Amino acid sequence: MNKHDLRRARVILPVLAVAMAALAASALAAAKPKLDPESAKFYQSARLIMTKEEVKIFNHLPDAESRKEFIADFWLKRDPDPDTPDNEFRREFEARVSFVNKRFNKEGGPGLNTDRGRVYIFMGPPDKIEDAGVQYTGATNRSITWWIYYNHELGVEFTDKAGTGKYVITDIEGDFFGAMDLMKLGQSVRADDVFAKKFVKFETVYDPAAKEIEVRLPTKSLMFRDNDQGRLEADLRFVIYIYGDEGTSKETLSDARSVVLTDAEHDSQKTVHLRFAKPLKPGTNFVDVIVMGKEGLKGKIRQIFEIKVPRS
Repeated sequence: MNKHDLRRARVILPVLAVAMAALAASALAAAKPKLDPESAKFYQSARLIMTKEEVKIFNHLPDAESRKEFIADFWLKRDPDPDTPDNEFRREFEARVSFVNKRFNKEGGPGLNTDRGRVYIFMGPPDKIEDAGVQYTGATNRSITWWIYYNHELGVEFTDKAGTGKYVITDIEGDFFGAMDLMKLGQSVRADDVFAKKFVKFETVYDPAAKEIEVRLPTKSLMFRDNDQGRLEADLRFVIYIYGDEGTSKETLSDARSVVLTDAEHDSQKTVHLRFAKPLKPGTNFVDVIVMGKEGLKGKIRQIFEIKVPRS
């Protein structure tokens, strides 16, 4: 191994270790109560795309009825167009699970538990597959293949180390974790009618004195239109799921807001702040914020925030 390869290995190995841990964590969650058949069937595959907050909430749900409600919300939050009866995200996810369980079922367990199966579930079919050929190592021959995703600027190398047909991740180029987060939250990778960026990070805080939730959106992330008064306007819909007591209770807040700015305000304000009157319970609250365009416009962003309110 030359000096360049050695330096590259020192960089890649820690990243791979974290990536593999992230994939494993998606497949193995914390201890949970015994599940009814419907919940168990859902959890078997959906655990792969559950956020850590959703895992905590799900594991605190006391009965089948509350889990049924959670499952309905889980898919609704990821629906790219909730104004239509079809949930394209759920349909695509279930099709991917079905495919990998058939295609990669000879790599030591169900296909969804293999490296190639999990990457396929997160990312879908690669835009390009490059077979790097066979490396002769003496005792075994190592086959190497790359999966390339152009939209995500991501490449994943898989290697069959033992010549048995079981491929594991051995290299990653690009933002693997950012791509995983997009999939878990149900977000697309393109700009749309409402949001100017492919992935928008925003903030949510709580004002205990005013008992209000404040959502802070980056101004440059919004696609504005000119309104009749000559100002810039963006029409948004908010759906906020509030899980109190670490998920044992749930409330939902829905509201429509318009952001109206002058050209000068648009240029000077880094963020726009929108407040919602909603007292949070003392203790740990998970606040799941979904921001969409008004009906008829495409675009949705989502993040989950853990907010702690002091107990008096």
